[in-house]
Amino acid sequence: MTHGNHPFGAILVDAIGKVLLEAENGYMPGRDGTAHAERLLATEACRTFPAGMLAKATMYSSAEPCAMCAGAIYWAGIGRLVYGLSEHRLREYTGNHPENPTLDLPCRAVFASGQRPTEVVGPLLEDEAGAMHEGVWRK
Repeated sequence: MTHGNHPFGAILVDAIGKVLLEAENGYMPGRDGTAHAERLLATEACRTFPAGMLAKATMYSSAEPCAMCAGAIYWAGIGRLVYGLSEHRLREYTGNHPENPTLDLPCRAVFASGQRPTEVVGPLLEDEAGAMHEGVWRK
């Protein structure tokens, strides 16, 4: 939010819990609707780490990845996802905001359509994760 972006973030950790990458939403300054934190992190992960390492890595995300981001996580080969706020609860905060036209497609459905497994844990701590969105989408 300090950089004018939406309140989303993600980190990637290796199999022993070491933080490898961090990403925040990148909507601003270019108003890039595809610059979600999870997608940006997945792209950087592909450029930086070997596939075998990513298969054992975990992405922690402040909110459930949208269909685009779930696809990016799948294609990057990241083996595990842990997220805070569900897409369903996020929609309660964002409403019909033009900068976040939330898709009603759970990440589990995207991963289930793939050929390799992606473990999903979440939602977790939804009230805490949702607090970051209080008042943001009503401006």
